[in-house]
Amino acid sequence: MKKLIINVRLNEWEVRGPNQHIPYTPQEIAEQAAQCREAGASIVHVHARGPNGERSHSPELYAEITREIRARSDILIHTTLGNVYLEGEAADRVKHVQASKPDIATIDIGSTNMDRYNPAKKQWESTDKVYANSIESCMFFAKTMRDLGVKPSLGIWSVPFMRAAAAFIEMGLLDNPVLAKIPLCGGSRLAGHDATPDGLRAFFHAVPPDGSIQWAVCTKHANIFPCAAVAIAEGGHVAPGLGDYQYPELGCPTNADIVDRIARMSRDMGREVASPDDAREILRMPSRT
Repeated sequence: MKKLIINVRLNEWEVRGPNQHIPYTPQEIAEQAAQCREAGASIVHVHARGPNGERSHSPELYAEITREIRARSDILIHTTLGNVYLEGEAADRVKHVQASKPDIATIDIGSTNMDRYNPAKKQWESTDKVYANSIESCMFFAKTMRDLGVKPSLGIWSVPFMRAAAAFIEMGLLDNPVLAKIPLCGGSRLAGHDATPDGLRAFFHAVPPDGSIQWAVCTKHANIFPCAAVAIAEGGHVAPGLGDYQYPELGCPTNADIVDRIARMSRDMGREVASPDDAREILRMPSRT
C-alpha cells in the first residue's frame, strides 16, 4: 500500500473560537506549515486571511504566503480556489493561483448548495449560497493549472463529482493520477455526505479501480478520526486540520498535534507516512524549480 499523504488544512474560513491556534497571517501560516511538516504532513492547504481572520482573495497575499512557507520548509503548498465566496468569471477566480504558483490548487469539479441548516430552529441560515462550477469553467481551470505547472486537487462533494473526475481523466484534461479531496460534512453543513465512515464508504463504488484517483478525506465541522481510520485502511489519504473543525474534545490542539495523531495512527495500522518527496512520487509531480 502507498504511503499515507497527510494534507493539513490549516485555516479554511474558520475563525478563532474555542481554539486559538488557527493561523491568519502569512507568517503564522508558514510557521504552522513547518511544524506540520515536522509532524508528518507532506502537503499544506491554505486560505489567505486578513490580520483579524477576515477572508481574503488577494493574489499578492497568496504570493506572500507561498514565499513564507517555502522559506521555512519543503512541504507542498496547496491553495484554495475560493469556495462560494469567490464568484465571477473563471479567469478572475484563478488569479491568486497565477500569482502565487503553488504546487497544488483546488478545482471543485461540480456545483452544490453551501447554505447551512439550523435543526434546532428548523430553518436555513441562508438560502442563496450556490457554489457554481460549470464544466466549462472546470476545463478552463484544468488547462490554466497545467500551463502553470500546478497540480489540480479535485473537490469531490458527492458521487457525481467523482464521475465527472473520471470523465476528465478519460478526456486527457487531468494528469494521471489525480489528487482528490472528499469533504464530508457534519453540524449544520449539508453540502456533502455525512461525516461518518458510512458517508465515506458511499463513494467507494465510484472510485476508479485503476488508481487514477488518489483521494483524501476531510470532515467539515466534525472530528476526522473515525473517517481517517477508514481512509488509512482502504488506501486513501487524510486531510485533517483546524480549518474544518476546532477539536474542543481534544483540548483544542494545534494543527501539528492533529497531524502527529494521524501519523501515529497510520503507523500503528502498519502504513508509513509520506514525505513531500514521497507525495511527489505518488502523484507523479516534478521536482520544484
